[in-house]
Amino acid sequence: MTEKNTAEVVLRPRRQVTLPREICDRLGIGQGDVLEITVEGSTLIARPKKKIALEALKEIQQAFRRSGVSEAELQETGRRVRQEITAARYGSGV
Repeated sequence: MTEKNTAEVVLRPRRQVTLPREICDRLGIGQGDVLEITVEGSTLIARPKKKIALEALKEIQQAFRRSGVSEAELQETGRRVRQEITAARYGSGV
């Protein structure tokens, strides 16, 4: 499919639309995938939820790179905090 930004779809009696295969392939979506629908003015925007999650993950990864905190440091801090919470909640004998 060419880099086309629009496609015509028909709203069916039960408010359903069928997305063209080329668009689904381009977006990497298939049957059962969830789309987030947004209305901006008179524009309808549909985005795959997994794409939204991947974008959020990329933002988190970029934040970690900017912070200079390594994955090992993050895991060690997480272990230490869990131990502190467990000790405070159940006593240091656990």
